[in-house]
Amino acid sequence: MAEDNFKSDVADVRFSLQRFTYVDYAVFIMMLTICGLIGIYFGFVNKQKSTQDYLMGGRNMKLVPVCFSLVASFISGISLLGTPTELYLFGTAYVFSLFGAVAMSLILGSTFLPVFHELQITSVYEYLELRYDKRVRIFGSAIFSIYLMAWLPIVIYVPALAFNQVTGFNIHIISPIICSVCIFYTSLGGLKAVVWTDVLQTIVMVSAMILVIFKSTIIVGGINEVLRRNWSTDRLAFPSLTFDLTERHSIWSVSIGATFYWIGNIAVNQSMMQRFLALSELKSAKRAIWGFLFGVFVIVFICGYSGLVAYAKYYECDPLDSKLALAKDQLLPLLVMDVFNDWEGMPGIFIAGVFSAALSSLSTGLNSMAAVVLEDFWKPFCKVPTPKQSQIIVRLVVIILGCICFGLVFVVEKLGSVLQLTMSLSSASMGPLAGVFLMGLFFPFIDSTDALCGGIIGLLSAWWVTAQSQFAIAKGLMKYNEKIRFTNNCSYTFKSAVVHATESSSSEVPALYRISYLWFTALGCIVTVTVACLVSLRTSNKVKRDIRTFAPAIRKYLNKREGNDFSMDEKCRFNIIPEAFN
Repeated sequence: MAEDNFKSDVADVRFSLQRFTYVDYAVFIMMLTICGLIGIYFGFVNKQKSTQDYLMGGRNMKLVPVCFSLVASFISGISLLGTPTELYLFGTAYVFSLFGAVAMSLILGSTFLPVFHELQITSVYEYLELRYDKRVRIFGSAIFSIYLMAWLPIVIYVPALAFNQVTGFNIHIISPIICSVCIFYTSLGGLKAVVWTDVLQTIVMVSAMILVIFKSTIIVGGINEVLRRNWSTDRLAFPSLTFDLTERHSIWSVSIGATFYWIGNIAVNQSMMQRFLALSELKSAKRAIWGFLFGVFVIVFICGYSGLVAYAKYYECDPLDSKLALAKDQLLPLLVMDVFNDWEGMPGIFIAGVFSAALSSLSTGLNSMAAVVLEDFWKPFCKVPTPKQSQIIVRLVVIILGCICFGLVFVVEKLGSVLQLTMSLSSASMGPLAGVFLMGLFFPFIDSTDALCGGIIGLLSAWWVTAQSQFAIAKGLMKYNEKIRFTNNCSYTFKSAVVHATESSSSEVPALYRISYLWFTALGCIVTVTVACLVSLRTSNKVKRDIRTFAPAIRKYLNKREGNDFSMDEKCRFNIIPEAFN
C-alpha cells in the first residue's frame, strides 16, 4: 500500500483504540468483587459442612443454576474469542460441529448418566476401578490431570490477551489478577460458589456479546449487508461433502468426528460430569443435558455471528493483514473498542464478559481437580483423611494448581490461534479415555489389562499424531485456505499485507498428520478399542463384574444370557456376574 502523508500510521490508530476509562475499570472491578463476595458467602455464611458439600454441592443442586454452570464452564474465553476468529478466517463450516453435540447428548443421557448416577460416584474415574481395576482408574485420572493442566493456562491467557488489546496492559500483569480472584472464591466456596458465580458470569457474557453484535450490525448497515458481504467472499459455506480425512471441515468430520470430540470433552470429563452428578435425580440430570445443549447452541451462534459481523465491518480493511490487530484472537476485542469507543462502560462490560467466561472455566477446572486429587490420588494410596483434613486438602489443591497454571501462561503465549490448538490438545488426550469408558459400558469381554493396553497405545498414538500436526503448522509446512480479505481502503498506513496461503496442506507432511483436528478424538478412541479387542484374544482368567457398570441395554442382554431377570432396581446393586465371553 502506498504511503499517504494524510493518513495516520497503524500504530497510532491501534493506540487510539486502547481507551479504557474509569467507568470501564469500575464495571470490570465490580464483576470481580461480586465473584469474591459469592465465595465469601459460601465460605463463611452458608458454610460447606463436608467434603461432599464442597465438591458436589451436597448432591442437591438446582437444575437451572447447574445448566448455567455447564454452559459457562464449557464456553470459556477460548470459545468466546476463538469462534469469531474461526468464522472470520474460514467461514461457517465449523458451526456444523454442533451436529456432534446433539449426538453426544443422546448418548450421554442413555448410557453414561444412568450408570454414573446409580453408582453415586464423586469422581467419574471411580467408575474405572469398579469396572476394571485401580490401575485403569489411575490411568484415567492421570490423563485428565495432564489435559487440564495444559488447558487451564490457555483459559487464563485468552482474556489477558483481550485485556491487552483494549487497554495496552501487559498480559503478565492481568494474569495473576485472574488467578487470584478465581483461587479465592473457588477455594472458599467450593462447587456452590463456582455454580452461582457461573450464573452471574453467563449473564454478563451473553449480555456483552448481544450488545456487541447489535450495534455492529447497525453500523454495517443491517443483517442483510452483513450476510451479503460474507456471502460474496464464500464465508457462508457448508462443510465439504467429500470423504477426505484431511479436509478441515467436511460433513463427516463435523458430524462423526465431532461426536467423538463432544463425548471426550463432556461424557468422560470430570469438570463437566461433576455438575450432572451434583443433581439429586437422574431425571434432573437428563434435563440438564438439554439445557446445556440449548445454551451451547445460543452461545456458538452468537459468537459465530460476531465473527461474520466483524468481517462485514472490516470488509475493505482487514485488521490482521494491516497489523491493526497483533494477534488473530484479538479481532473481537478490536471490534468492541472500535464500535464502542464513544460508549463509556461498554468496553468494561465486554472485558467483564470475557473474564467471566475465563473465570467460570478456571474455577470449574480447579474444583474438579480437587475432586480427582482427593478421590483418585489420595484416598486409594494414603490413610483416609478426616472430614476436616479432606477440606484442607481440596483447598490446598485449588491454591497450588492455580499458581501452577499461572506459571504456565508464559508457555502458552508462544503458541498460535487458540481454538484449533485447544481442540487438538483436548482431542488427543480425551479420545483414548473415551475409548476406555465406552468399552467399559458396552464390551463385557474387555478386562482391565485389555483396557489399559489399549488406552496406553491409543494415547501415545493420538499424542504423536497431534504433536506432528501442530509442529507442521508451526513450521509453516501445513497451511489452510483462509477466506479472502481486503486492505484496499484502509484509513491508515501500514507496511505490507500478508499473502494468504493458497494450499491447504503440503505434500511434505504425511497424510496421517494432515487429518482434520476433529478426527483426533476418534483416532485415539478407535486405536484404543482396536488394540484392547486384540489383546482380549489372549488366554487369561476373567474376573467377575458388577452389572451396574454396564450400559442399561447391555445389562438386559447380560441378565438374559445369565438366566436372570434383574431390572434397574435395588437388586442390581449386588448383582455380580461372571465376565462374559470367558
